[in-house]
Amino acid sequence: MFFVKKYLKPNPERALKALSLMEILVVLIIIGILVLLALPNLLPVITRAKTTEAKLQLEHVSMLEKTYFYEHSKYTNDLNELGFIQEKLSTESKDARANYKIEITNASNTGFTARATSVVDFNQDGNFNVWEMNQDKVLKEVTPD
Repeated sequence: MFFVKKYLKPNPERALKALSLMEILVVLIIIGILVLLALPNLLPVITRAKTTEAKLQLEHVSMLEKTYFYEHSKYTNDLNELGFIQEKLSTESKDARANYKIEITNASNTGFTARATSVVDFNQDGNFNVWEMNQDKVLKEVTPD
């Protein structure tokens, strides 16, 4: 009985220093407010980062088209003939990563036009981002988001 009383008594020297629940909640509220203030400034940066996917995919298609042209003396509008594999779109499943649908809109003996259309409205304004590239690797943003 002496053992139990001795070790169960509160001992101010052995007390742990910790934050109260109220202090933790105040810190979380302050962090939340800072995030809400910073988020509008970060959205354009996030959108620009996501457009990098479109640019890289269009450059890849351009390289594949050029290789196809050297072999067949014409461009093709069939991505399968080029060997281009479209990743699963982020709107199709949870594990998908692609935010842009790639397609070749025009192909002839002298040139081609490839298009990357976003499947996600990055800033929720109703506009979907569209990029195009031609055989001369001229990249242009058709519809900004």
